[in-house]
Amino acid sequence: MIKHGLRLLAGVLAAAPVLAGSAHAASDGLTVYNTNCSVCHQAGGAGMPGQFPVLKNRIDKIAATPEGKKYLMDVVLNGLHGPIQAGGAAYAGFMPSLKALSDDDIAAVLTYVASLGDTSPAPTITADDVKAARATPKKGPEVQAERNALNAAHPIP
Repeated sequence: MIKHGLRLLAGVLAAAPVLAGSAHAASDGLTVYNTNCSVCHQAGGAGMPGQFPVLKNRIDKIAATPEGKKYLMDVVLNGLHGPIQAGGAAYAGFMPSLKALSDDDIAAVLTYVASLGDTSPAPTITADDVKAARATPKKGPEVQAERNALNAAHPIP
């Protein structure tokens, strides 16, 4: 019985690096995107006309300013509800909150979608940035007002 328990413990300990590697790999932006975002925003951020906005060649431009980065983090953390204009098209969709994701995962996915544009170097978002944004949760109308203010100052593509 003790021998069996020791073998089981040895197996768990041997798997620990693999499990840790999986958790680390989850902070890869493409992996996070494919798991949580691509169902709506499609592969490579291509979007779905009339339903889900294109992210490619847009997010990098929004993330080019500190206000834009803050807005993007607020959208991912709090969701976005109601009508918006994006890339010249109207959307009346529902973006759910992804606040259950870790700060590392949110930073990784936002940095990934920002890299899909032509801005060089692509804007980056850190886990510390996300942690700071998470400290001030917002309700739907507040995120919409933030979008409107950002759009007035720096038109959102």
